[in-house]
Amino acid sequence: MTATAAAPPERPAQRPGPRWWQRPWILPLALFSATFLVYALPPYLGLDPAQARADVPEDVAWYYPLLVTHIFGGSLLTLLVILQVWPWLRARHPAVHRWSGRVYVLAGIPLVGVPGLLIAPLSGFGASVRISNLIWALLWLSFTVIGYRMARRRRFAPHREWMLRSFALVYGIAFSRVLTVVLVMVNMPRLESEYGGDTAALGLAIAPANAFLSWIVPLLLVEWWLKYRRPPGRRPRAAA
Repeated sequence: MTATAAAPPERPAQRPGPRWWQRPWILPLALFSATFLVYALPPYLGLDPAQARADVPEDVAWYYPLLVTHIFGGSLLTLLVILQVWPWLRARHPAVHRWSGRVYVLAGIPLVGVPGLLIAPLSGFGASVRISNLIWALLWLSFTVIGYRMARRRRFAPHREWMLRSFALVYGIAFSRVLTVVLVMVNMPRLESEYGGDTAALGLAIAPANAFLSWIVPLLLVEWWLKYRRPPGRRPRAAA
């Protein structure tokens, strides 16, 4: 009597992932990104320093080219983030996720991170804003490089967490516009008494708070999500 090979155990059926329309935050995120780009890009499309929203130092010839590079590169990253955080796209079209992620890193470092680092010390809004911009650039470069390194080592859980931190900093740029409106509204009742009706003085006064809160708040929200919303058992392994 010949022995028959045991049949391999059947694998449990995998539950289908959520449909694209079951992630209702994707569409608002895309609309928010598009609205921000429509607002932020037009002054720089003509490459005219006089149209820039920020003061451009006249004695630093390379400042405006790097500023424009930073803004155009940041606009690209803002759109790429949508492709990166869309679970349906990541599950159904992983090649799109991988290639858009490579563009995010390999284009973002020279077009966004490095220019941001170089122009940060030249901000016209004072020392506090310069320090905030410098910290932002250093953190974004660090988070992005670490996230990319984790992916290269196929450690995808920590890769995802570091890249979410990087994405939070990118969206901090857009969030700063919303925060500006909030801070102006909060301080408007004191416009006459404290700032003599000078809106420019009010803008300079709220600039440091806006500069720091615009990236600290999104980053704290991501950290909260990583700590309290991470599924049980998904804890990143310690670095080798």
